[in-house]
Amino acid sequence: MRNGGGLGFTGQVRASMIERAAKGHGTRLRVRAQPGARESRVRGERDGALRVAITQVAEQGKANTALIAFLSKRLGIARSRVELVSGARTVEKTFLVHDLSETELRRRIGAIVS
Repeated sequence: MRNGGGLGFTGQVRASMIERAAKGHGTRLRVRAQPGARESRVRGERDGALRVAITQVAEQGKANTALIAFLSKRLGIARSRVELVSGARTVEKTFLVHDLSETELRRRIGAIVS
Protein backbone atom coordinates (compact mmCIF):
# COMPACT_ATOMS: atom_id res chain seq x y z
CA MET A 1 0.00 0.00 0.00
CA ARG A 2 1.29 3.44 -0.82
CA ASN A 3 2.24 5.87 1.90
CA GLY A 4 -1.11 7.51 2.52
CA GLY A 5 -1.69 8.00 -1.18
CA GLY A 6 1.16 10.51 -1.43
CA LEU A 7 -0.74 13.12 0.57
CA GLY A 8 1.88 13.73 3.21
CA PHE A 9 0.65 11.24 5.79
CA THR A 10 3.53 10.65 8.16
CA GLY A 11 2.24 7.47 9.76
CA GLN A 12 1.36 9.32 12.95
CA VAL A 13 -2.18 8.54 14.02
CA ARG A 14 -3.76 11.58 15.64
CA ALA A 15 -5.54 11.25 18.94
CA SER A 16 -8.71 12.76 17.48
CA MET A 17 -8.93 9.96 14.89
CA ILE A 18 -9.09 7.13 17.44
CA GLU A 19 -10.68 7.13 20.87
CA ARG A 20 -11.57 4.50 23.41
CA ALA A 21 -15.27 3.70 23.58
CA ALA A 22 -17.15 3.70 26.88
CA LYS A 23 -16.63 0.80 29.29
CA GLY A 24 -14.34 -1.33 27.13
CA HIS A 25 -16.75 -1.87 24.25
CA GLY A 26 -14.05 -1.20 21.69
CA THR A 27 -12.37 1.73 20.00
CA ARG A 28 -13.94 4.44 17.87
CA LEU A 29 -12.40 5.29 14.51
CA ARG A 30 -13.30 8.45 12.57
CA VAL A 31 -13.30 7.96 8.79
CA ARG A 32 -13.89 10.32 5.88
CA ALA A 33 -15.13 8.19 2.99
CA GLN A 34 -14.73 8.89 -0.71
CA PRO A 35 -17.21 6.61 -2.49
CA GLY A 36 -17.01 5.99 -6.24
CA ALA A 37 -13.20 6.15 -6.37
CA ARG A 38 -11.10 4.41 -9.03
CA GLU A 39 -9.51 2.16 -6.43
CA SER A 40 -10.13 1.36 -2.78
CA ARG A 41 -7.27 2.62 -0.61
CA VAL A 42 -6.32 4.59 2.45
CA ARG A 43 -5.54 8.15 1.39
CA GLY A 44 -4.09 9.43 4.66
CA GLU A 45 -5.49 11.60 7.42
CA ARG A 46 -7.31 14.91 7.34
CA ASP A 47 -9.02 16.90 10.06
CA GLY A 48 -8.70 14.05 12.54
CA ALA A 49 -10.22 11.36 10.29
CA LEU A 50 -8.74 8.51 8.30
CA ARG A 51 -9.41 9.20 4.62
CA VAL A 52 -10.53 6.10 2.74
CA ALA A 53 -11.37 5.93 -0.96
CA ILE A 54 -13.79 3.13 -1.84
CA THR A 55 -14.82 2.01 -5.34
CA GLN A 56 -18.45 1.31 -4.47
CA VAL A 57 -20.91 4.12 -5.09
CA ALA A 58 -22.92 5.64 -2.26
CA GLU A 59 -26.22 4.01 -3.07
CA GLN A 60 -28.52 2.13 -0.66
CA GLY A 61 -25.72 1.49 1.84
CA LYS A 62 -23.46 -0.28 -0.67
CA ALA A 63 -20.49 2.01 0.02
CA ASN A 64 -20.88 1.51 3.78
CA THR A 65 -20.86 -2.27 3.35
CA ALA A 66 -17.80 -2.07 1.10
CA LEU A 67 -16.08 0.28 3.55
CA ILE A 68 -16.63 -2.15 6.44
CA ALA A 69 -15.23 -4.99 4.32
CA PHE A 70 -12.22 -2.88 3.30
CA LEU A 71 -11.43 -1.72 6.84
CA SER A 72 -11.81 -5.19 8.35
CA LYS A 73 -9.52 -6.72 5.73
CA ARG A 74 -6.86 -4.03 6.16
CA LEU A 75 -7.04 -4.24 9.95
CA GLY A 76 -6.93 -8.05 9.88
CA ILE A 77 -10.17 -8.56 11.80
CA ALA A 78 -13.60 -10.06 11.11
CA ARG A 79 -16.22 -7.82 9.48
CA SER A 80 -18.48 -8.39 12.47
CA ARG A 81 -15.95 -6.50 14.64
CA VAL A 82 -16.37 -3.25 12.61
CA GLU A 83 -19.63 -1.46 13.30
CA LEU A 84 -20.82 1.78 11.73
CA VAL A 85 -22.18 3.84 14.64
CA SER A 86 -22.73 7.21 12.93
CA GLY A 87 -22.64 8.77 9.49
CA ALA A 88 -24.58 6.17 7.48
CA ARG A 89 -25.68 8.85 4.99
CA THR A 90 -22.66 11.17 5.07
CA VAL A 91 -18.98 10.96 4.17
CA GLU A 92 -18.00 11.64 7.80
CA LYS A 93 -18.37 8.31 9.62
CA THR A 94 -17.57 6.85 13.00
CA PHE A 95 -16.90 3.15 13.36
CA LEU A 96 -16.70 1.12 16.53
CA VAL A 97 -13.95 -1.48 16.28
CA HIS A 98 -14.79 -4.21 18.77
CA ASP A 99 -12.19 -6.12 20.81
CA LEU A 100 -9.23 -4.04 19.63
CA SER A 101 -7.46 -1.68 22.01
CA GLU A 102 -6.75 1.92 21.16
CA THR A 103 -3.01 1.16 21.08
CA GLU A 104 -3.41 -1.85 18.80
CA LEU A 105 -5.73 0.02 16.43
CA ARG A 106 -3.19 2.85 16.17
CA ARG A 107 -0.44 0.34 15.41
CA ARG A 108 -2.45 -1.38 12.69
CA ILE A 109 -3.52 1.86 11.03
CA GLY A 110 0.09 3.06 11.15
CA ALA A 111 1.14 -0.15 9.36
CA ILE A 112 -1.55 0.32 6.70
CA VAL A 113 -0.45 3.80 5.72
CA SER A 114 3.31 3.27 6.02
